Amino acid sequence: MKSFISDTLDDILLTTKSFENVIFVLPSQRAKVFVKQTFKDKISVGFLPEMLNVEQFIQQISGVQKADNIQLLFHFYTIYKSVEKNPDSFDTFSSWAITVLQDFNEIDQHLINTKEIFTYLRDIERLRKWSVKGTFKETDLIKDHYSFLERLNNYYTAFYKFLIDENLGYQGLMYREASKKIDAFLNKKGDTKIFFIGFNALNKAEELLFQKVLESGNSEVYWDIDETFFNSNHQAGKFIRKYKKEWKYYEKNSLKNLSNKFSLPKKIEVIGAAKNNTQIKYIGEILEENISFKNTALVLADETLLPITLNSLPKNINAINITMGYPLKDIPATNLLSSIFQLFISQEKLQKNLLNEFYYKDVIRFLKHQSIYSLIPNIETFTTEIAKENQTFISTNQISIFLENETSEIKNNILNIFKPLDSISNFIDRILKLIELLKEDTNALEKEYLFRFYTAFTQLKTLQNEFNYFTDLKILSQFFKQLIASENLSFQGEPLKGLQLMGMLETRVLDFENIILAPANEGVLPASSQQNSFIPFDVKIEFGLPTYREKDAIFSYHFFRLIQRAKNVFILYNTEHDVFGSGEKSRFVTQLEMMRTDIIQKIISPKISTKKIELKIIDKNQLVLDRLKEIAKSGFSPSSLTSYLYNPVAFYKQKIIKIKEFDDVEETVAYNTLGTVVHETLDELYKPFIGKFLTTSTIVEMEKIAPTLVNKHFKIHFKNGDLTTGKNRLIFEVANRFVANFLAQEKNFYQIKRTN
Repeated sequence: MKSFISDTLDDILLTTKSFENVIFVLPSQRAKVFVKQTFKDKISVGFLPEMLNVEQFIQQISGVQKADNIQLLFHFYTIYKSVEKNPDSFDTFSSWAITVLQDFNEIDQHLINTKEIFTYLRDIERLRKWSVKGTFKETDLIKDHYSFLERLNNYYTAFYKFLIDENLGYQGLMYREASKKIDAFLNKKGDTKIFFIGFNALNKAEELLFQKVLESGNSEVYWDIDETFFNSNHQAGKFIRKYKKEWKYYEKNSLKNLSNKFSLPKKIEVIGAAKNNTQIKYIGEILEENISFKNTALVLADETLLPITLNSLPKNINAINITMGYPLKDIPATNLLSSIFQLFISQEKLQKNLLNEFYYKDVIRFLKHQSIYSLIPNIETFTTEIAKENQTFISTNQISIFLENETSEIKNNILNIFKPLDSISNFIDRILKLIELLKEDTNALEKEYLFRFYTAFTQLKTLQNEFNYFTDLKILSQFFKQLIASENLSFQGEPLKGLQLMGMLETRVLDFENIILAPANEGVLPASSQQNSFIPFDVKIEFGLPTYREKDAIFSYHFFRLIQRAKNVFILYNTEHDVFGSGEKSRFVTQLEMMRTDIIQKIISPKISTKKIELKIIDKNQLVLDRLKEIAKSGFSPSSLTSYLYNPVAFYKQKIIKIKEFDDVEETVAYNTLGTVVHETLDELYKPFIGKFLTTSTIVEMEKIAPTLVNKHFKIHFKNGDLTTGKNRLIFEVANRFVANFLAQEKNFYQIKRTN
């Protein structure tokens, strides 16, 4: 198989012998490694060209340093507060600011006149509330929304000016600035050749830059497109057909290196499997049959399947390169950090700050996280003790006693988490110290997770010290949730070794002989059409901004480009009608089936080995019979008889050999506890009168001491429970009423009997 990179370099080498004044611009960082490797195979001596990914190229032209998302958000809030008289709190602001920044980025990438689009948005909203009869009533919420949309241009203008002054920017700003400075950049570069390799969908700024470079002469664009898609109305060729038709450069020049590889014979299998687990397990079987993985790519259209995929790879894979973004919200360390936040959020909600006590479920959730559990394996004894004592709230002293046998490093770091909350910076310090402790005994993948959060919280600490926008833990917690929902963890490895495990976008420019793609379901490939934006669909159409239709065309290009040079292709999809793909294969797979006649289709299912199950039989020996007689003396309760009829084995375990289930903490008085308290109270009231006649005066004496006995038995059977407030208080009063009503009925019975 001859790759696109190899074909492109062969063509360039025909006209270019020296690469000292040559720049290669590529879609991704990863593509640079493969281009360099191919270059080494084609030239023995000489300089390699300067290789830049498109972001580095744009940064070089614009001269603006790219700021990360967290940094941008803090700077944006500073500008927002300077513009607004009554600004929102930081947590409220960040809930909508992330979407606004995405809109600003898209507007700048497509060189939209911001004043025009924001005025257009404002006018649309004014038209919506206009009424001939004047009957439209604005609520405060609607007024705020209209006011917000009208002020978007003010936010944009002030923020853009601030970033330019600071020489910082988001990607869109860098594109807009590069568009202004491209002529000066080209004059400065003089005779430098620039080759754009492997691009497809360009934003308006990129279109402008590419055309400027081409018009300067001595440069070229190498599109990676097959004749099958370019010479038809296929969606995969939509963008390149558009450039060929509209760009002035192509009035006199033809497209470079159109391939004709898609129509060549290939082995393509479209495989349906129930659920994602079955797909991944079957992928393991495919890989087991593959001896060499040098030219094999496993492409995950749903990148959240990365953990299950890594756990399902066969043992014959000794090298793997992961290149994809993995959502922060799905990594294990996120749950650990969320549990730390929850400790203090629940503490404040349940008003236990002064006592510095923590809700037991939050404490157990933290201690039982896999990272903490690996440090303190005897957590079960602690949780059993909590259940035994029925403790709803746990003090730091109890945790300290539990940790007394641990090393001083573990004990101090864990106790440090539970100290009273004094400042946000101190809270972030606690998390950083815990991460430092955990990284010592983890595998390489978990270290990646922890390092990503370590850098994020270090940055948050720096920004907090500078801006002090996190006024309390609740605001920091909300920001943390927004951060993990929008950020990805990027994996990078050795691209030239072993199996290549990647997402769809990482496949750009690269070709592999063997392709395994999963899951190829509608809603995954292409992704859902839902978009978070304050710019409506019709406004995007009006101003030429991309919508889901353009994004579908981008996915179509990636899908068909991926397989156009491959020899062996395995495409798997979920056949089950559930939320993960809805059991419908991707429209691209259906198109592929219509375009080719050599596709093998099959449905697979997990291998099930049938085994005859024999019912468990427990013989009634003398010990069992003796135990049954012992129970019979005090009587069989209705619940025990029900247990015997429903599940005799469970009855045997619970009643005969007395195996108790794990006792959970009883926060709210259970029904069986209420019944036990009432029965025990009446039992204690009546026991002294066994064998004696009851009188009305006796019942009156019982009524006097009944409340005391109810309280006594609640303390026994609802240990450490709070009966002073809420539902428990109501249940306590109900128990008193049950006993009082019973005694009242008894007293009334003896009065009637005496009258008769």
